[in-house]
Formats: sequence, C-alpha cells, structure tokens
Amino acid sequence: MSEQTRNILEWLSGAPLRIVIVLVAAWISYSIGHRAIDRAVNKLATADLIPGPGFAKRQAERARTTGSVLNSILKAVVWIIAIGMILGEFGFNLGPVIASAGVIGVAIGLGAQTLVRDILSGIFMLIEDQYGVGDSISVLDVEGVVERVGLRVTTVRDGQGTLWYLRNGEILKVGNQSQSG
Repeated sequence: MSEQTRNILEWLSGAPLRIVIVLVAAWISYSIGHRAIDRAVNKLATADLIPGPGFAKRQAERARTTGSVLNSILKAVVWIIAIGMILGEFGFNLGPVIASAGVIGVAIGLGAQTLVRDILSGIFMLIEDQYGVGDSISVLDVEGVVERVGLRVTTVRDGQGTLWYLRNGEILKVGNQSQSG
C-alpha cells in the first residue's frame, strides 16, 4: 500500500468517519424516539380513560397534539446535539458557545416573551382540556368551530367560512358550547 493511500485511509478513518457515525446515531436515536412516542400516543389515544360520550375522540385529539409536540422537541434536541458534536469534529471550541448560551437565552427570552406566553398558554389549555378540535367556541370576538389546536395558535372557522388564527397567549376568556357541564 502506498504512502498516499495510507494517508487517505487514515484521514477517512478520523473525522469523516466520526461525523458519519454521529449522523447515523442521531438518525437512529430520532427514529427510535419517534416510534416510541407514536406508540405511546396511539395507545393513549385508543384507551378509554374517561368513560362517556364524546370523550374518546377528544382524548385522541389531545394525545395526537401532545405527540406532535413531543416529536418536535425530540427532533430539536437530537439534531442540536448532533450538530454540536459535528462542529466539535471540525475543531470548533464549543465551550464559549455553551457558556454564552445563557446570555443569548436571556436575550431571546426577553425578545420572545409573546412566543413563550403563547406556548405556555397552549400547554395549560391542553392540560385543562378547555376546548378541542370540533368544539364550538366563542373566543375574543370570534365564534366558530375549532379546526386545529396547537401549542402556539388555535385555528377557528366562523359561520361565514373565515379561518381565524388565534394566538393562545391572547385568549383570556373562552366560551365552549360543546362541553356539557
């Protein structure tokens, strides 16, 4: 084997191989986590935890929304860690980046207060089961049927067919005509 071939093989078995291993491990980790979340959500969506009419559909919708959020969090965490490891392989010193993350986090937190408020309101709205897809609600100056419930935004279609996007942080009072007391 020539010296040049040996150098190429030595280089390929270094950083490029470790980068490929990191990418494969991230993909496998995400796939396993995604599958586990989907299985748990499907099991939760089909279980009849609260007996009674209409609760099963509502529970299934809440489970799917929660599963979507968990999958998004999993994806972000896995790929942020993978990108950090890959940057480390390229020789970037990640210590200052990680140390400054706190300062950047505070700056982003101050700039994104409404986003954080919307997401926190969405989480509590889901936990408290205030409304769900298919419910007829009155919120702000909009009356209609909920088409989609997300952590940040709820979409409601009114009687004239207009689709309203309501930020969860702005919803202070909700009237739900679909829930029986």
